[in-house]
Amino acid sequence: MHVKIFSEHLEELELLLNGIAMMKELTKRTQDYLVSFGECMSTRIFAAYLNKLGVKARQYDAFEIGFITTDDFTNADILEATYPAVAKRLNGDWLSDPAIAIVTGFLGKAQKSCAVTTLGRGGSDLTATTIGKALGLPEIQVWKDVDGVLTCDPNIYPKAEPVPFLTFDEAAELAYFGAQVLHPQSMRPAREGDIPVRVKNSYNPKAPGTLITKERDMSKAILTSIVLKRNVTMLDIVSTRMLGQYGFLAKVFSIFEDLGISVDVVATSEVSVSLTLDPSKLWSRELIQQASQELDHVVEELEKIAVVNLLQNRSIISLIGNVQQSSLILEKAFCVLRRLGVTVQMISQGASKVNISLVVNDTEADECVRALHEAFFETKLQRDYTNGNGYVAKSS
Repeated sequence: MHVKIFSEHLEELELLLNGIAMMKELTKRTQDYLVSFGECMSTRIFAAYLNKLGVKARQYDAFEIGFITTDDFTNADILEATYPAVAKRLNGDWLSDPAIAIVTGFLGKAQKSCAVTTLGRGGSDLTATTIGKALGLPEIQVWKDVDGVLTCDPNIYPKAEPVPFLTFDEAAELAYFGAQVLHPQSMRPAREGDIPVRVKNSYNPKAPGTLITKERDMSKAILTSIVLKRNVTMLDIVSTRMLGQYGFLAKVFSIFEDLGISVDVVATSEVSVSLTLDPSKLWSRELIQQASQELDHVVEELEKIAVVNLLQNRSIISLIGNVQQSSLILEKAFCVLRRLGVTVQMISQGASKVNISLVVNDTEADECVRALHEAFFETKLQRDYTNGNGYVAKSS
């Protein structure tokens, strides 16, 4: 029976590939349908394996059990109608014939066209949190290849440690500014349903992982994690108009909106604004030449209203921590950077109040992250009152 199901899928996949080859065209809609086969096949294989072991399991295609999405192929959004539909199907099946549900990740059905869609980056985690919210579960677990969310990228600094607790605000900032473990969009249903999310390691199941909740005890928290975002483009934009001219910022950001370019970090004064451009958005056009031309166009448009200084090869170091300790975080951070001889070219505190972002040169970024991690997580900075030389690092 299982062999027949798999052979039918393979035959359908072969027909699809032949059609693509014949038409010499691959639309986003067809692309979503194509990539869905891997997930549909793997979940069927896993469910069959569990049943062979004597663990009763039932396979589901997400697009057949109520995952209703927008028609934005390759990056669809889950619609509100999904939650009651999924709850009705999974609860109904469980009550009539209990079995472990094995559901395809990152897939859905478009509301208008009824075609298969994919949910973009973090789509499998989004599927899990959507099911968790739909069923009102007490906890959602996301299994990765690391021991939870870490204090920094272990590829930069091997002494990175797991963070035991996070808030959804902290997790969102970490993900947006470069942490690869979670995607901000995937946490949305859990946050809305106030359901804790636990990040675990498939290769180390005994590790406690990271528990993400709406709130946590911040009384002893200072810094949670350090995140690095590379290949950032920075713009210094100074108004050519007189001091106090209203509408300057509105004009600046309308230019970015018209060009469809996302801004990361912003620092402003009355007549100037410094900002960084999201590299994933700016360089999403596959050819570097096209991206470079687009950047030139941004500068050209901005120069109609301002003097523009373009600075490339920059990095954003984001310090995710306790807003109540922001003065201490900044004090320690700038002490470390001064010792390294690094000049911070821009600083911004996010509206979420859990993120302080510093812009430095790409070439200095790794050294900065290592030194900051050592200062915040392995040593404490104390004032050397004996010689008046400011702050020195001492082992805790």
